[in-house]
Amino acid sequence: MYKLTVFIPEEALESVKSALFAAGAGTIGDYQYCCWQVKGTGQFMPLVGSRPHIGVQDRLETVEEWRVEMVVAKAVIEPVITALKRAHPYETPAYDVIEVLDL
Repeated sequence: MYKLTVFIPEEALESVKSALFAAGAGTIGDYQYCCWQVKGTGQFMPLVGSRPHIGVQDRLETVEEWRVEMVVAKAVIEPVITALKRAHPYETPAYDVIEVLDL
């Protein structure tokens, strides 16, 4: 089992979560569509060659984003990451995947 953490801008929150759930993320035992989320502020500076969804090249941007965490079974981690990259509006979405041990 893995835990996926991804940062999503407000306008894309529900559509990205729906894509992740449709790909198999967010199932814990007999429960589906499980996640935890909190709003925060992210920052980034698009570099030359980028095509930013928000902001302009060479200018530091801050934006309100949602940090969303959900579990993902090992069998579906690859389709879930593919769905994330297709659904997320950012050119390079920020996410991480951590293995979760059931001891």
